[in-house]
Amino acid sequence: MIDLRLLREDPDRVRASQRARGEDVALVDALLSADERRRSSGVRFDELRSEQKALGKLIPKATPEERAELLQKAEQLKTDVKAAEAEQNDADETAKKLLLQLGNIVHTDVPVGGEEDFVVLETHGTIRDFAAEGFEPKDHLELGEALGAIDVERGAKVSGSRFYYLTGVGALLELALVNAAIAQATEAGFIPMLTPALVRPRAMEGTGFLGQAAENVYHLEKDDYYLVGTSEVPLAAYHMDEIIEADKLPLRYAGFSPCFRREAGTYGKDTRGIFRVHQFDKVEMFSYVAPEDAEAEHKRLLEWEKQWLTGLELPFQVIDVATGDLGASASRKFDCEAWIPTQGKYRELTSASNCDSFQARRLSVRMRDDQGGKKTVQPLATLNGTLCAVPRTIVAILENHQLADGSVRVPEMLRPYLGGREVLEPIAK
Repeated sequence: MIDLRLLREDPDRVRASQRARGEDVALVDALLSADERRRSSGVRFDELRSEQKALGKLIPKATPEERAELLQKAEQLKTDVKAAEAEQNDADETAKKLLLQLGNIVHTDVPVGGEEDFVVLETHGTIRDFAAEGFEPKDHLELGEALGAIDVERGAKVSGSRFYYLTGVGALLELALVNAAIAQATEAGFIPMLTPALVRPRAMEGTGFLGQAAENVYHLEKDDYYLVGTSEVPLAAYHMDEIIEADKLPLRYAGFSPCFRREAGTYGKDTRGIFRVHQFDKVEMFSYVAPEDAEAEHKRLLEWEKQWLTGLELPFQVIDVATGDLGASASRKFDCEAWIPTQGKYRELTSASNCDSFQARRLSVRMRDDQGGKKTVQPLATLNGTLCAVPRTIVAILENHQLADGSVRVPEMLRPYLGGREVLEPIAK
């Protein structure tokens, strides 16, 4: 959540952020009103409680004649205090609910607009000219089926659409990618983590996934658990309700987990193959840093993602995601999009988001610092970055590294994790 002091001191900035996101600007004024009501009702409650305590000291000293009047006043004060407390609690609850609906404040450099209004910051690698090489590229599903790597028919038979099996070299390719990603992250100083796939409501809400993103979250109503769509959720909640000493920062974790997404609103979109699926595995980087270090850490996360995609020898571009496509928690987000030959366009493979103190405030993750001999406690900043979303990475590898005979060249970086294989060969039918 945002800092309420910012809302009170600069509501126009918050309104501008909401407007840029395409969200309800009226929410800002509703929250301002609720906050004022909460504060005034709190003052009223404190005044009545003070009066009640003062009256309680007078009663034992009063004369019998005075005592009757004071007791009557005490009864009225008791009623008034209860009413004021109820008003304070109601106003506080209303303000909290409204605050949780408000997105993070958008960074001033983020391009304004919707999904297609991103700005391309960098382009890397060379797009292959398959026509010049004398053959038409196959899509990842055709390649994967020929390699005995992907089985979507049986995935659909067992679980429905947008499910799949990775078989043979497909399974080995996933394990190779995960191991290579964890190795890179560990070398960069991240602590590897295997995280829970089920979380309680507070963890999901605290990371900002029960607002506009709720339609894509799987909820197990009987047990009131949520299936995570990214290990960002359990990694963000890992230090929930804790105070971290400033000299321990930055804390960096690389989480591997299964991820589950309903993909609501994508009917008929990317239905072929394994590009957009309901269940997939992912390696996610997550950082806890001091607020003043957040922007620099954001750039570092992006550099690690660029290192990863360059190592996989994939052509890709880096985009600055527009305001309307940020998600509630991010103040700024960079995506790396790999070229997909059969689609003739770049598609998202990795994403790096700066959430500032937004998630830390919601999850009560704070840092203790020593400033001039005085201890201070404040929310820290959290950031996340996808290193390897496995199915999409497999899509990009198969299509970009395919050969004319239907085999697929293995990028050099992955060969040690695939038993030295240089090429994935089609299986005999």
